[in-house]
Amino acid sequence: MSANRAEPQGTLEVVLVKGGRTKIRYPAELLRDDGTRIVVRAPWAGAGVRDFGFVRFEPGDVFTEHYWRDRWYSVKEVRAADGSVKGWYCDVTRPAVRSGSALVVEDLDLDLWRSADGRDVRRLDEDEFAASGLARTDPEAASAALTALDALAALAVRAGGFAELLA
Repeated sequence: MSANRAEPQGTLEVVLVKGGRTKIRYPAELLRDDGTRIVVRAPWAGAGVRDFGFVRFEPGDVFTEHYWRDRWYSVKEVRAADGSVKGWYCDVTRPAVRSGSALVVEDLDLDLWRSADGRDVRRLDEDEFAASGLARTDPEAASAALTALDALAALAVRAGGFAELLA
């Protein structure tokens, strides 16, 4: 089977790479792979609670994660253990690569948060992105990353937020 076929396989291992090193890896249920977009669902993979001040990720939270082979971002719908939507956490990444049972995604430091009610939209980690040196080492990737963040921000403030993108 080709890595770009549209056939779900049950479980994938999501591998998030940052700065050339694996940041985290976790199993996820493969919901869909249409050859362009890959959708997986996984419980919160962090250790314990991660409190950002504007949202808490904690055991029991479930992430439905959307990755694209042709876009420079991923969008993760975050639900609490009771099923209520907390919001959407978006990572600016290089396009996702599926290789067998692994889904490899390279994080480019930029992130965006949109609360469930749409009132809180935040661009995150722009200082980390600037410090990464990507603009110097790979200006084309840096430009694509900034364009992706702008596109996510524009979607986040629209009525309906990411609904059309994720349909």
